[in-house]
Amino acid sequence: MEQVQVVIVDDHVMVREGIKQLLEMDGDIKIIGEAGDGEEGIKIIEKTDPDVILLDVNMPKMNGLEMLQKLKETGIPRKVLILTIHNEVEYLLKAVEIGVNGYVLKDSELAVLRKAIFSVHHGENYIQPSLAPLLMKRMQENTSEVAEGLTKREMEVLKLIAEGMYNKEIAEKLMISEKTVKNHVSNIFRKINVSDRTQAAVYAIKNGFVEI
Repeated sequence: MEQVQVVIVDDHVMVREGIKQLLEMDGDIKIIGEAGDGEEGIKIIEKTDPDVILLDVNMPKMNGLEMLQKLKETGIPRKVLILTIHNEVEYLLKAVEIGVNGYVLKDSELAVLRKAIFSVHHGENYIQPSLAPLLMKRMQENTSEVAEGLTKREMEVLKLIAEGMYNKEIAEKLMISEKTVKNHVSNIFRKINVSDRTQAAVYAIKNGFVEI
């Protein structure tokens, strides 16, 4: 199995060390950098270019959500997995709105964290199973908009984007050409006013077009 390179950003040294030891046991995950606050985390990430970033929420100087926002503003695709004690849906909702790839609680079993890491590494979204129903309920309460102007085919493509599929995979599933998929994707981005696949996936989730 391909080794996943991970950076941990958490202000508790013992937490970082514990996570590192647990994740590196099987040899398919490698911790290539650590940081104790958001500002240091940005520098470490730019230096190491990890596959996945494990990010705490409560940190000095720059908290996890602020750091996530800053990472998204760079325009460089980063796979970010928040690992936190916060099970309040408000934190999760804010993280999803910014564009987080995954959200896992610190009291989860190791198997859950490993699954989350590999899921986001392979382009999928992963939300703590116990929090997913709360997120869906809150999003449906907050959002009454429908994707106006999307054709039936564009809606199908949007749902598959939200499931983490790439253009080639979408083309194969819908039995259309990859060029046609690219045209649909461009039209979708324009109609729902987003600039990348992560934002499109968040839009689909917020509007209840897909379940997570």
